[in-house]
Amino acid sequence: MEIEKGAKWVKFDVMERFMRDVFKKIGVPAEEAAVCANVLITADKLGIDSHGASRLKPIYYDRIKQGIQLPKTKFEVVRETPTTAVIDGHNGMGHYIAKRAMEMAVKKARKFGLGMTAVRNSTHYGIAGYHAMLASKAGMIGITGTNARPSVAPTFGVENMMGTNPLTFAIPTDEAFPFLLDCATPITQRGKIEVYAKLGKKMPKGWVIDEKGNSKTDSRAVLKDLVAGTAALVPLGGIGEELAGYKGYGYCTVVEILSAALQQGAYMKMLLGVDKKGKKIPYPLGHFFLAIDIAHFVPLRSFKKTTGNILRELRASKKMPGAKRIYTAGEKEHLAWLYRRHKGVPLNKETQREMIAMRDELGLKQYKFNF
Repeated sequence: MEIEKGAKWVKFDVMERFMRDVFKKIGVPAEEAAVCANVLITADKLGIDSHGASRLKPIYYDRIKQGIQLPKTKFEVVRETPTTAVIDGHNGMGHYIAKRAMEMAVKKARKFGLGMTAVRNSTHYGIAGYHAMLASKAGMIGITGTNARPSVAPTFGVENMMGTNPLTFAIPTDEAFPFLLDCATPITQRGKIEVYAKLGKKMPKGWVIDEKGNSKTDSRAVLKDLVAGTAALVPLGGIGEELAGYKGYGYCTVVEILSAALQQGAYMKMLLGVDKKGKKIPYPLGHFFLAIDIAHFVPLRSFKKTTGNILRELRASKKMPGAKRIYTAGEKEHLAWLYRRHKGVPLNKETQREMIAMRDELGLKQYKFNF
């Protein structure tokens, strides 16, 4: 968790209510606004600040204002079978589209054991883990992924071709939190670079390369270069093949395929967000959602116990000299929640300015932020 010195904490209920009111003021229907705000606040609760309140203005607010994302969602099921569905989101609110799509997958899995939906023409859906956890909370294994605007270069390449393309799993356990693996397929993702830029921090070498394959560490410059196409994120594993960068490249490609081919949606350079004349247009993203009902295989209680045993044995294994502890996926997010539940959302100075600007523009005078 990167928290800026001097950050201001805002209670979760206040921030969620504020975000919901902002969405409603710019035309998002009440039900959809509530979902969007809940997805964002969930990211902050889990310590994933790169995808929480800090993205309200630069991603959703600004895109709706620019007319490249529709505040009212048309959720259209264009093809359906007992276990599958293809959905067109018509460039509406990605959080709402994704929640409904996973709920459809869960409902199908409850009856048939497996349920999968594929979405086209959606928009950014927030943290992938939110949607995967909808399945884990229902006693199922949840899997989801999404493509995104190009930012990642293939192994041995320097051109940003694919998005950060998370491949995300949520698995129920007998512990207080699920196994949650929610991470991008490059070394880092754009949201984390945005956090570094807001904090004025340099990035580690090896995260981003320029057109000559050299590392770039200036976070603010990188954000501009990614848009210009003169910089690219490096796949998991790093530059070249020495540390198996081809593995991250391969998983990134899997997500791109499943986010486009199953639903015949847009992919790679089709997601640049500009037309041939440089005019801003929607980012018609694709997603996929898979729910696996554990009870169709073994009793849920038995599954949870075995899964919990695996995780506990991993955490109890021999540690590297100097290491304090071993974590399993989802544990750090749970610890972040335990730390933050009474404190709220930490807002850095730039995000504070954004909140005040939106409040004043929309006349939400009831919010007296103490910044």
